[in-house]
Amino acid sequence: MSETPRIKHNYGKINKEYGMFLATRPPEEDGPIYMVNLMKYHEVAQYEEDAGVDKAISGREADDRYNPAKVLNKIGADIVFAGDVLKNHVGTEDWDRIAVVRYATRKSFIDMQSRPDFGEKHKHKAAGMLRTIIIGCRPEDAAIDNNGRPDGALSKTVMMVVRQTSDRSVAYAAIPGAANYAAEGTIIGDERLWDTVQFLVVDSEDAATAAASQLKGCEAGSSFVMTLRVSLDAMTSVMQ
Repeated sequence: MSETPRIKHNYGKINKEYGMFLATRPPEEDGPIYMVNLMKYHEVAQYEEDAGVDKAISGREADDRYNPAKVLNKIGADIVFAGDVLKNHVGTEDWDRIAVVRYATRKSFIDMQSRPDFGEKHKHKAAGMLRTIIIGCRPEDAAIDNNGRPDGALSKTVMMVVRQTSDRSVAYAAIPGAANYAAEGTIIGDERLWDTVQFLVVDSEDAATAAASQLKGCEAGSSFVMTLRVSLDAMTSVMQ
């Protein structure tokens, strides 16, 4: 029998309280959860000496090696959104890539951490990631839960907004046409807790910059506003 892997990382702090919440949901209170990953890479991946990697690669390349899609499929989870960050408009940190995984249940996210096949892949994420924030979210429109796997041949421009707010309804109203997500908890990060994640599909990078410039109440330290070039998307609208 394979031993349970020890998942080691130094790219963020685990919120043990939210982790316990995820792990202990009874079936009648559980269901789909969207884990929104904000990622910043090392310029050169920081592998341990016994990792079996024989040449220097970038942090992004290490994350590409990590790609856990096959493991996710085994537990009924899917990568439902992925994009590269083209521009960071607001925020005290810059980000390189965004990815969102939809898990069938909250508990399955926790259970995955002890899978040997996940543990083997995770060494690449640990080596490549400088810092990350992972936010557990639920969509304002629950019909999005029924969206299937996204097309991997997309190329669309999206403005993404992550913020702390005491009034989600005001944040939602501030971006007409956006797909809105309520943050349930932040499982990994820098101890800041986030409240809303929003995605607005736009026609161009210029349109995203214009939309970002019109946002109210988005300040560095309590908000991130980014333009993304998106290749996977089953989150910004209900798929017919």
